[in-house]
Amino acid sequence: MVGVSILVIAFARCISWIFALAVVVGRSAAGVQGISMMILFPLTFLSNAYVPIETLPSALKWFARMNPVSHLITAIREMVNQGVIGRDFWLAVIGGIVVLLIFAPLTVRAYRRRV
Repeated sequence: MVGVSILVIAFARCISWIFALAVVVGRSAAGVQGISMMILFPLTFLSNAYVPIETLPSALKWFARMNPVSHLITAIREMVNQGVIGRDFWLAVIGGIVVLLIFAPLTVRAYRRRV
């Protein structure tokens, strides 16, 4: 369970850079909230968190399979139910690192322009 907690916290920390960028470029609180929902909605609802990927329409299957949240959810399920660290664990870690490597520099750059 500690491993699951560490994975979720680390992944959330990486994903938080997307929302930090939204805060920096947003002009108002309502605008930031709208941008955040446009980001959060597809990441959450177009993953395997609520329904199996196989039941999705073919156009959405591709996105759900590439979605790092899907890998995170699968890794959590594998760790909790079977006690194993599988392929999806490493894909979730890689997905988080990719998001971090893309959005951290973008956020810092946008912040420096704004200040």
